[in-house]
Amino acid sequence: MTVTVRSFAKINLGLCIGAARLDGFHNLRTVYQTIAVHDIIRVQVGRGTGIEIVCDAPRVPRDHTNTCYRIAERAMSALRASGRVTITIDKRLPVQGGLGAGSGNAVATLLALELALKKKLPGAERLRIAAEVGSDLPLFLVGGTVLGVGRGEEVYPLPDLPSVCCVLATPEIGVSTPKAFADWDAMMMSQHPHGKNDREGHDFSRAATAPQDRAALAAEGSVELRSARVDEGVRPSADRSKLTLSSPSDRMIQFGRAVSAWLSGQPLSGVPVSKGRGRAETSLLDLVRTGIENDFEQVVFPEYPALREVKSVLERAGAFYASLSGSGSALYGLFASRTAGQKAAVRLQRDGVPAVVTTTLTRRQYWKKFPVSGF
Repeated sequence: MTVTVRSFAKINLGLCIGAARLDGFHNLRTVYQTIAVHDIIRVQVGRGTGIEIVCDAPRVPRDHTNTCYRIAERAMSALRASGRVTITIDKRLPVQGGLGAGSGNAVATLLALELALKKKLPGAERLRIAAEVGSDLPLFLVGGTVLGVGRGEEVYPLPDLPSVCCVLATPEIGVSTPKAFADWDAMMMSQHPHGKNDREGHDFSRAATAPQDRAALAAEGSVELRSARVDEGVRPSADRSKLTLSSPSDRMIQFGRAVSAWLSGQPLSGVPVSKGRGRAETSLLDLVRTGIENDFEQVVFPEYPALREVKSVLERAGAFYASLSGSGSALYGLFASRTAGQKAAVRLQRDGVPAVVTTTLTRRQYWKKFPVSGF
């Protein structure tokens, strides 16, 4: 039996980076949001043994380093199933774009495999397997608006934000996630030049040399893990030294308070309260007014000024919120109308930046659109 499903992308509505942990991961706080652009995944189980990856995209590996391969291997064992698994990936999303494309592919593979085998894993077991493969995977088992904590793998469904127009820009720039983390650590160490610990005891002199873990690399998609590495010579840009940042623990607390205040519906000090509209209409505006930001912008934009310019174009075109997604290089802008979004996309395309108009997906929309055939 062949099962075909959609594998959706995600964006990050704010991303706060904490200090590097002893295991090499970084503590994170983020709000994930699924969007309608997607890859197509086909899973077939037949006679024989082994796992085969079929994909025309040259940057997608076809061996055990592929997230789809790794999750299928674990799922077959957990389901106590046998057979030859063929996974076909129709790649439409960029690899290593900060959209969680490979992570979504892996979760789509897991769910399609269950359907093809007519067996089902318990929800907690699915989440455990997904988190083992990559930090971004578990969010795709929830869909819609999702709070991510820990290294991003601990996920909690949030009240869904209304579906809005989203312009997705995908510049042809390769941003290394591990290098972005290393640059962040170097910037934080510059605020604590003698390896001074913050109030939680994080030693930044150690963090600056700690490589980001393999699972975090896999979270950016079906990429060759052997080619992703932390560059040995971290070069903080000139303007980076001028930044004054609070400690990771303080910033994580601030992010948590902003999201908590938004969830409780209480106005924040100094934040204008929306009037004349229902809560459902203004919930997204209320969230972005908390001042949530993507910390990666502080280290990625100085290295790639063209990405900062793309964000500026989106803002000038009328986006009420624009941001890098993950570590990039994809950026997005949220617009009040599709007409405004289409104008922004045309402007970017004229500048040679690939851009598409899509929408954010609520949890219900995510699961309704997930199946294609074989159900």
